[in-house]
Parts: sequence; structure tokens; C-alpha cells
Amino acid sequence: MSLEDFFQCFQISCQGATSVTTFAVFLCDKIEPALRYAVYERTAKAVAEDMQKSPDFRGNRANLEVCILRYLAEQENFEYFKQYLSSPRQFFQTYIETRIRKHCLDGSRSRGDFLGSSLRVLHENILSAVSLSTEIVKDRKDRKDKISLWLDEFCRKLSEVINLPRSDLKGIEHQEVTDIEFLSRAMTEALDDLKERLKKEFAGADLSSFSRQTHTILAEHFAGCWEQCPFCGAVCTNTMQNHDGDHQVVFHRPRALTGRHWHGTDQLVIDICSNAVVSDVSFSDHRSEWFPYKRYRDAGPPYSTWKILPDSSMQAYWKWFVSHFRTQLEALYNRKFKGKGEIPEAWQRVTKQEALSELEKR
Repeated sequence: MSLEDFFQCFQISCQGATSVTTFAVFLCDKIEPALRYAVYERTAKAVAEDMQKSPDFRGNRANLEVCILRYLAEQENFEYFKQYLSSPRQFFQTYIETRIRKHCLDGSRSRGDFLGSSLRVLHENILSAVSLSTEIVKDRKDRKDKISLWLDEFCRKLSEVINLPRSDLKGIEHQEVTDIEFLSRAMTEALDDLKERLKKEFAGADLSSFSRQTHTILAEHFAGCWEQCPFCGAVCTNTMQNHDGDHQVVFHRPRALTGRHWHGTDQLVIDICSNAVVSDVSFSDHRSEWFPYKRYRDAGPPYSTWKILPDSSMQAYWKWFVSHFRTQLEALYNRKFKGKGEIPEAWQRVTKQEALSELEKR
């Protein structure tokens, strides 16, 4: 027990008839930090559940990725694309945070609404614990230590709502309070005051106040494998981290997105790795050793951990992207889309709307 708690307990003992009110205030002071924590925890989950009703977060990670690609196309900001291509997991996190912030600030329900709703529910639960404990203890004539018994029952009921260890209340369990119903009324009044105090505090709270961040909860929902194809950078679509078997994706991308170029030239490679694995082309690994794409697994990890199925089809989205951001990609990698890497005229005719329409059909 802290020195401050000791003096408060001593003060309660000396107050006689008014000790019940002081007892209730002391107990609410103990409840306050646990209640504050519980409100933030409950609110974080509530916001996450509310977010999952929106189109972006209603489905699986593949659906979320489509939403992110749509967002990137709408923004047409190459820096955003760079972040997404180089660190997809971090970009997913950033995107989720951005959407949550917008939802809580501009949505139909504000951050304060969520916090207020959680506070009301938890306040009612604590009042219920007070009432139930009082009903159990008030008529017990076989026990002189009614306060100790009441605290036992109260903490037991409260454990379903907030974390208030019974051991923290040892200093007040021997108080001589015989009118348990009066204690119940005093607790109700003290809890109402606590609710109003926290309500004012929450009005100025921001997302950083949350003990567990909503974006972390959502990110866990969309967790999975984040390994990227060593050739094109596409993210493994397996929904399990550390999954058994090979990494795999449905759609690979132009290898130019990772800066790959034809050996001995400054010409970027525009074809996809799922097409290369049936060609006579070779690649060099990080040790500058050469391997035919047909036997890419011979290069060892990370190549050997991937299953790249032959497929010559390419998403219209990446055709549009390469054509639209040609200059920025050339500057980023100090290479050119020329010669063997010349962008086909058909790619240049793909509109953003066509690219997005194809994405939505996935």
C-alpha cells in the first residue's frame, strides 16, 4: 500500500458516519485507471468492428489489396507507389491507420462517440456489480466483516468488466460499515462523478491515447505471409504466416518494378516471371551466378521457396502503371524502357478506368 493510500484509509477510519462516502470515493479512485484502460480497449475493438463494415475491410486481404491499388491509382502519387512496392506490409499498416483516422474524425460516428459509448456500457456494468454485491451481502447476519465480504463479491463481479485486483483493497477491508445499502448509494454517486470526469477527459482524447491501437487489431485480422517474389516483388497470397509449402501469388508483375534489366544493357525488363519460367532466359542471383528461369529453384533461397506457375497473362493495372509512370520508373532505377524493354503500344492505350474495372472482377 502506498503512503497516500495509507493516509486515506486512516482518514476513512477517523471519519465515523461520513466514512462510507469517503470509502466510496477511495474505491472509485482505485477503479478509475482500470476503467480508463478498459474504455480504450473496448473502444479500439469497437472501432475495428465498425471499420470491418466498410467495403475496404469487409473481406480478406486480397480484397483489401484491391482497395489499396484503387486508392493508389486515384491518388496518382508515385511516392506512394514506391512505398507500396518496396514495403507492402508497412504500406498496408499506413493505409489502415489513415482510413481509421478519417473514419473517426469525418465519419458518422466520431471518436468521442465511440469512447462515450464504451464508457456508458462499462459504467452500467460496474453499477450492476455494486447492486449485485449489495444484494448478496446486505442481509448476511452471520458475518461481521461485511465490507470484506462485499469487496470479495464486488471484485469477483467486476473481474468480468475491468481488472481491479482484490489485493489492492486490503487497506480498506476492515472498515466498520454496517449499512451496505447506504454504501451502494454512495458508490452510485461516486461512480456517476467518475463517469462525468472521464467523459470530459475523453472529449479531448486522440488515437494515440489508446492502449491497444485499432490499426493493430485490424492488421492482425489481415495478417498472412508477407514474403515478396524475388523477381517481381508481388506479395505471397497465403493467409498464414510461416506457412508450410511454397510461397505463391495469383498474378505476377513486370520485373521492371524491382529494377530488373537485361544483362549488359540499361533496358528494363517488362515481362513477368511467370512467363519467364517457360522461356530460355537466364537470371543472375545476388552472388552473380547465372541460372535458367526454368530451373530458378536451383539458385537456392529465396528463389527455391517460391512456386511460380507458367502464365503469360498480366493484369491491365500494371500495364497502365508502367505506361503512366514510365519517366519516374526510369529515373528511379536509372534505366530505360527501350529496346527489349520497349513498352508495347497496347499497354499505353490501357486507361486507368479499364485497369480498375479489371481489378474489381478479381
